[in-house]
Amino acid sequence: MPDTTFIAIAAIAVFLSGLSKSNFAVSVGAISVPLLALVMPAREATGMVLPILCCMDAVALIVYRREVDWKVLWIMLPGALVGTLLGWALSSLVSEAVVALAVGLISLLFVLDAWLPLRKTLTNLPPSRFWGSFWGGTAGFTSFISHTGGPPYQIYAMPLRLPPAIYAGTTAVFFATVNASKLIPFYFLGQLSFSNLELAGALLPIGFIGMASGIYLVRRVNAKFFYQFAYVLIFLLALNLLYEGTRGLFFGGA
Repeated sequence: MPDTTFIAIAAIAVFLSGLSKSNFAVSVGAISVPLLALVMPAREATGMVLPILCCMDAVALIVYRREVDWKVLWIMLPGALVGTLLGWALSSLVSEAVVALAVGLISLLFVLDAWLPLRKTLTNLPPSRFWGSFWGGTAGFTSFISHTGGPPYQIYAMPLRLPPAIYAGTTAVFFATVNASKLIPFYFLGQLSFSNLELAGALLPIGFIGMASGIYLVRRVNAKFFYQFAYVLIFLLALNLLYEGTRGLFFGGA
């Protein structure tokens, strides 16, 4: 592909990562790696995105440092770190297509439940330690494989109906911790090459622009619109993951 095509796709992918890091639309960040995979190998894409995510995590922590639900984090983070270790152990065995199918199906069921609903809502119920650990672990695992920890995280966190700013701050701390825990494994897997770091540095300003856009929006939308918008994004992401996973698993095209 021409260099202009590569630059355009990479810029869009990093902008979406920045938008998701503002926690206005956390789901859209999961589209970044599939987009980059159009113009570079998927494993290289995953490695290149990680330093950008970590830099934006630092900014998100500064912005939302006083708006965090620590109870939710104490429930979810231990499982997330276990999921990261599991992802490292199985990284050479689990294909991205299988992960995409699993995350896409779970995400689709989550949205259908919220829209129909298929069962009683979890709204306003106290956080469950078991399910928080389970979904935290799932988020850590899928985040390690392809930076798609958003949907599993949201399955547990969104029904808690935290105020948008508190939700954003809690999400910022969660993924800052998860992404930092991936740096050492990614280094030993060879995904943090010099060329990847150089490209990440060049694209980082675009990520900050996306992040600034999201930070502006998250404080200016009402809670009802915030969650309606998030559910639509998760639905679209689920369809994309199901398509990419099916194509990769059965037709070798992912």
